Amino acid sequence: MGRPKQLLPLGDRPVIRYCCENILAAGVTRITVVIGPQGKEIAEALHGLPVDFVVNPDLESEMADSIRIGLRALRDHYTGVLICLADHALTSAETLRTLMERYSEDPRKIIFPVYNGKKGHPTLFPKSAAEEIFSVKTLRDIIKKDPERTRRIDVADEGVVLDMDTEEDYQNILKKKIRMQTGI
Repeated sequence: MGRPKQLLPLGDRPVIRYCCENILAAGVTRITVVIGPQGKEIAEALHGLPVDFVVNPDLESEMADSIRIGLRALRDHYTGVLICLADHALTSAETLRTLMERYSEDPRKIIFPVYNGKKGHPTLFPKSAAEEIFSVKTLRDIIKKDPERTRRIDVADEGVVLDMDTEEDYQNILKKKIRMQTGI
């Protein structure tokens, strides 16, 4: 997009803050945010929130590299990990709670939301599955390895499939956010 999408305004706050506040509202007690070497502005946007920061020094790296860095920072202090992407800004706290509730019913499953038949984000990985990222290239490789250990959760939250890869995507999310606020 030519600018850090995490810092784009969504209502009265940056996208990254909006996302983290929804995650906290869902009941997540520990958030680790992986930032790039110039992540100072992102850290400032999250000032006052209970989040930990780790730096991925390679701006050209893949998402899986950031996940590896985030998992290393968590060490053994987790049983499952919710991989949330800042560019899926409209995912609701209710959806996040639903994913965590379904995970608690069967903590061996990789849980992901589905909206109108389309797989979305975030994905919740049990620790054992998440740590497979150290031996495969991508998260998709983990999921493909054993599709039987995945669980699809139908949600009424379009936010799970809306991402911001282009300016047009961002404008679409802004319009949907306004509709959500006004109930139109």
